[in-house]
Amino acid sequence: MSSPVLAEALRPSTRVPARVYDVCLVAGFSLLIALAAQVSIPLPFTPVPVTLQTFMVVLTGALLGSRRGAVAILLYLAEGLAGLPVFSLGRAGLAHLLGPTGGYLVGFVAAAWLTGFLVERRLAVTFLGALIVLILGHLASYVTGVAWLGVSFGLSRALALGFLPFLVGDALKVAASLGVLAGANVVSARAAERRQAG
Repeated sequence: MSSPVLAEALRPSTRVPARVYDVCLVAGFSLLIALAAQVSIPLPFTPVPVTLQTFMVVLTGALLGSRRGAVAILLYLAEGLAGLPVFSLGRAGLAHLLGPTGGYLVGFVAAAWLTGFLVERRLAVTFLGALIVLILGHLASYVTGVAWLGVSFGLSRALALGFLPFLVGDALKVAASLGVLAGANVVSARAAERRQAG
């Protein structure tokens, strides 16, 4: 049975091109996440900015699958730790990863992996399924993000600072992601048909 993950459906069938394809996808999506992080709006009442990162992180898992998606996030984090200005507002380094938003950055690995895992299990081929998968992907980054904020601010304050203000924005990101995922499902299905016909 063909994979519903777009990256897998389009993957070359021979070994060397497939490896090159995987490396290019992982590296490319790590850079897309870095670009999305620069679309950042600081909020005066919380250390957590509004960014397009979560949108790109969840799509990375959905489009690349669990393993490639998680590796792309790990590469992104490694780029930041190495000093490249890939985190929000052009920040980098271990200090930022250990700062108030570090829990979200770590949670991105789980978010991409979980989203990819659920898409691989064909749970996102219907509208309702895709909606649930994308919501769960977004929520995954909040688990560690809010927990890390809670160390400094307490759980109730962490929810007020790092979760509740972002629900409307996340709803818009999920809506946009639904459109992208619907298109990816169509392309994946057509790619599977072409392979079977060939």
